[in-house]
Amino acid sequence: MAVRVALLRGVNVSGAGKLPMAEFRAMLEELGYGGVQTYIQSGNAVFESDLAAPVLERMIEDAVAARFGFAPETFLRTADEIRDALADHPFADADPARVHVFFLRGTPTPDEAKLRALALPGDGWHVGPRRFTLHTPVGIGRSQLAAKLPLQGPMTARNLRTIAALAALVG
Repeated sequence: MAVRVALLRGVNVSGAGKLPMAEFRAMLEELGYGGVQTYIQSGNAVFESDLAAPVLERMIEDAVAARFGFAPETFLRTADEIRDALADHPFADADPARVHVFFLRGTPTPDEAKLRALALPGDGWHVGPRRFTLHTPVGIGRSQLAAKLPLQGPMTARNLRTIAALAALVG
């Protein structure tokens, strides 16, 4: 069975989208997924399944909606995609809490001029397959670039600390 990583958007953020991780793990096991593990309270799960990603995403969204009353956007990635997100960027020496990977449905094509206009000194970005990596030395909460990021479509973000922990879980 293939190892998958589920990244749910807007879970346990500012009191919204409450999703207890123990109940989430149990729900994933009830769906028939193997080796279920979760990481922190922000909607990250690692499990095994041979179903296609779009099928898994829909199943998870529907099951969360039925059990918890909201349907968070769900992004599935393979173990290799998580390892690539951790390694494929030019910010290896940066504080991992200040580097965020935005996971999207497709590979982004951001407007470089807009990015440069919004960037503060030291800000940087990197485009990868179905992801956009953003380095904000002043912090994502104080970054004008992060606040007005010119990306289209649904996405969810994780910092490199979280991605490193997920990479460790997938082996």
